[in-house]
Amino acid sequence: MTALIRSQDLTIHRPGTSEPVLSHVDFRIQPGEIVTVVGPNGSGKSSLIRALLGHVPLARGRVDRRAGLRIGYVPQRVQLDTAIPMTVRRFLSLPRRVPDDQAQAALARTGVPGLGARQLTQLSGGQFQRVLLARALLSDPHLLVLDEPTQGLDQPGIVAFYRLIEDVRRQTGAAVLMVSHDLLVVMRSSDRVICLNGHVCCEGTPQHVSTAPEYRALFGAGAEGTLALYRHDHDHHHDLAGPEADHLHGPGCTHGHSPTAH
Repeated sequence: MTALIRSQDLTIHRPGTSEPVLSHVDFRIQPGEIVTVVGPNGSGKSSLIRALLGHVPLARGRVDRRAGLRIGYVPQRVQLDTAIPMTVRRFLSLPRRVPDDQAQAALARTGVPGLGARQLTQLSGGQFQRVLLARALLSDPHLLVLDEPTQGLDQPGIVAFYRLIEDVRRQTGAAVLMVSHDLLVVMRSSDRVICLNGHVCCEGTPQHVSTAPEYRALFGAGAEGTLALYRHDHDHHHDLAGPEADHLHGPGCTHGHSPTAH
């Protein structure tokens, strides 16, 4: 099995009913791949994540995970009890104690090296998301799973967070599976996009999905233009070499990389 996780005919019903939440979903994610799941509210995106992680029962189908697979998970919401003081360093050691050097390395990797002594309640939204990502990286995962990781961030914070995800993938080799509403950055950040609405409507490269009739039916006639904000034409030269250059020359880009990389 080369895929890290694979599902076949995955079907989930609402608890206590025969009403399907997801039907006949075939899914896979390969090592090192960045896959983003998009879809309207109620389309089953978070349910798919929970099913792939084994957190909800299947009505039919199967999910296979590679033996020994390590998963780092960043949930959609984390409820904090503001009455209980907790530092970032203590949070990183829940539920198991983490050595100081590992905690410091994880925070440094996510761009917040000096936050260990800070109270969680004192963090900005962007800082907290980076701390959650640092915590997910502590297990040295083969796969990072992020459920709406940029919820509540402003547009610069969203772009910065997805750049960080790309850096983490390059540095660690971990595959990344994301649920996202952030169509503006799907083009830049994903190798493959899966469009979900109770079933898989379409999937493929961001360029393929952005022009698919099924995608445009869900998100409107302007949806293709939304993704196309990260495509551009120019005639000047980029002095790039190596795998980073190949990665920046993403799908649908006629020459070079996203405008955000300038």
